[in-house]
Amino acid sequence: MKMNINEVKNFLPHRYPFLLIDRVTNLEVGKSLTAIKNVTFNEPHFTGHFPDQPIMPGVLIIEALAQATGILAFKSEVGKPQTGQIYMLVGVDKVRFKRMVEPGDQLEIYAEIITVKRGIWKFSCKASVEGKLVTAAEILCTQKSAE
Repeated sequence: MKMNINEVKNFLPHRYPFLLIDRVTNLEVGKSLTAIKNVTFNEPHFTGHFPDQPIMPGVLIIEALAQATGILAFKSEVGKPQTGQIYMLVGVDKVRFKRMVEPGDQLEIYAEIITVKRGIWKFSCKASVEGKLVTAAEILCTQKSAE
């Protein structure tokens, strides 16, 4: 299953400049998701991180991974978000950064469900550029009321 940006927006409350999933390229409900984030020079964080050598902040790479897990959890649990419900990041473990992400890169995001216990979802996540690992982490999230 694939999702374009308009479909992605139905599953995530984020909007510019914080919507970090451009497209879902593969989704296996209850199993895994692959998505992309096109990294462009005109994103606001590049003006200060760093002006002479712009790199995508690691925290935004983690956020992109977390957004991917939210889509996968919604699709796997209820199929579509209920009004007023969102998936919130509740934990990040075993994070490793292997290389920089620069403007012009296409960040390939992969999330796989490890477990679901008492409403807490645990995922194995990876981000890569041109097949080279950028970041790996375990992400935990849970569904909450947006209020």
